[in-house]
Amino acid sequence: MPSPDRGPAASASRFVTELGATMSAANYPVTMVRDVMGATSKAYGLDHQFLALPNYVQVGGAEGNGLYIANPDFDLRYDQSFPLAQLVARAPTGTVQPAEGLAELARIRSLDRRFPVWLTVLGYAVQSTGLALILQPTQWSLAGAAVLGLLVGVLAVVGRRIDAVGYMLPTLCAFLVALAVFTFENHWHVGVDSLRALAAPLATFLPGAAITLAVIELSTRHVVSGASRLVAGFMQIVQLAFGILIAAQVAGIADTDLVTTEINRLGPWAPFLGVLVYGLGAMLYFGPPTRFLPWMVLMLYSAYAGQWVGNALLGSYASGFGGGLTLILFALAISHRPNTPPTVSLVLPGFWLLVPGSLGFMGVTQLLGTHDTAIFTATLISMMSIAVGVQTGLLLWRAAIQLTDAPHRRAFHD
Repeated sequence: MPSPDRGPAASASRFVTELGATMSAANYPVTMVRDVMGATSKAYGLDHQFLALPNYVQVGGAEGNGLYIANPDFDLRYDQSFPLAQLVARAPTGTVQPAEGLAELARIRSLDRRFPVWLTVLGYAVQSTGLALILQPTQWSLAGAAVLGLLVGVLAVVGRRIDAVGYMLPTLCAFLVALAVFTFENHWHVGVDSLRALAAPLATFLPGAAITLAVIELSTRHVVSGASRLVAGFMQIVQLAFGILIAAQVAGIADTDLVTTEINRLGPWAPFLGVLVYGLGAMLYFGPPTRFLPWMVLMLYSAYAGQWVGNALLGSYASGFGGGLTLILFALAISHRPNTPPTVSLVLPGFWLLVPGSLGFMGVTQLLGTHDTAIFTATLISMMSIAVGVQTGLLLWRAAIQLTDAPHRRAFHD
């Protein structure tokens, strides 16, 4: 909602507003959104005040003149975040003309998906299979992850085109996947694979990035945005659990049959291969630039190694702390060097892998088979462990920067 004034200042203000809204749609932390908007305004010689929330951005003059508002009511895909990151890096330098910046934002938002729909659906099935290799390397789990991954991939395409389906997509997918798994269990009695077979195809709905951003924003006193992200993340987990609960009742599954015993019938090599398969599937599903694939695989293996070490030292519910800590430190160290991807782009692939194993999905599914509230408490702790690990890594990085007086060029800033 621009003010009626015109001229270079108005054009620059609109660009700053739209840039902040697009960053919010790409799930940048509000701290970074405010920093980039402030630096960009200063580069244009503007004296503005800012309000940045996950779904609301406001830019106005210090004396209340020239109010600009944008509502980021759209989601920016992962592949679109790469050209956005380049613009975010350039904008604070003042080298981007406002008209050029607005045109680039419009181009980024209208970018088509890199791969055709059928290939993205296949990519999700491959991603699901890779996760099954990590969580439950058995023949039944791999077959179920591939088939059900195709189902969820197709439903995700439908949800993007039909809003009514999109709003209920987590519950709908959880119900259909769980019903298929439980019905198969009733007929074939595969036993221990029952609940773990749900994790791989439903992993995309686990809100690890949202909860991590919530913890970071709450710890930096952005209470409104942090609390809203936290509630939204928990709501999505509740949607998943609700779909699974209904499916269990429809299928007539008894509590004693809902087990999550871990089994590896393929060998100790399976999880390590699964990380690579997962990365290839994510490449097809999310469609980042091809040159990013080596970085993606590196971050996935770093997150998996950190999770494994965290599990060995701290236990399963705190394994996410080790994964989150390792992930953010690797991402910051890499992005600090020239000609490397930005921190935000590096971190996201690691979240995709950490969340299913450490965020507490197994704890949520165990709620179906127990009335012990301690399980729910442990689930919440495991969900927060990744976020605390990331926050700890950020604090360690900032402390190292201060001790060495090194320039803080790119850490979460491009």
